[in-house]
Amino acid sequence: MESKVYKFSNKRISELKYMLHLPVGYTKEKNYPLLVALHGAGERGEDVDKVCVHGVMKYIKAGKNVPAVVIAPLCPSELVWNHLTVELFELINYVAGEYAVDTEAISMTGLSMGGFGTWEMGICYPGFFAALAPVCGGGMSWRVKNIGKTPVRAFHGDLDDVVPPFNSYDMVDKLNKSGGNATLTVFHGVGHNSWETAYESTDVIDWLISQRR
Repeated sequence: MESKVYKFSNKRISELKYMLHLPVGYTKEKNYPLLVALHGAGERGEDVDKVCVHGVMKYIKAGKNVPAVVIAPLCPSELVWNHLTVELFELINYVAGEYAVDTEAISMTGLSMGGFGTWEMGICYPGFFAALAPVCGGGMSWRVKNIGKTPVRAFHGDLDDVVPPFNSYDMVDKLNKSGGNATLTVFHGVGHNSWETAYESTDVIDWLISQRR
């Protein structure tokens, strides 16, 4: 796992820090899935190590084998992911070009603020992602039909009092009514930290990196 910085030109922000994971045995002779992991609001700021506090990078750091290129960008403290869709898209395309990435197998997941960001990226860039897995997120459900047939697995705790579960219910319901392909897993007796259950107790990480558009 390595800390990186991507520099922008003529953008609202000058750079995005991110953590990069390359799979064991990485070689340029093979193309790998790319998984983008978006952290929550509590990890914003200047310390890129915070992207490893929760979520996918936490488990990679603890020794989970993820046979994919994984990036976890760091959101500046004054912004949220929904403000940075253009910058995230540029970073993703840069990484996909710089490393041995299968561009048909780029997926995204995120928790809380990152769950909102995951929904928003799917809406803003329809057909780009192979799969999406927003955890305790939400968004503007009247726009969610833009995601189309991209597979979505959403997760939420039924006792979440920070991001009410209705946010995920509404997004999944509206997407499926528009012809989409989304499922919602509700964890009973679980609060806002549903990402722990989602990433530890389901196969969602393996599922994400197995998808191709």
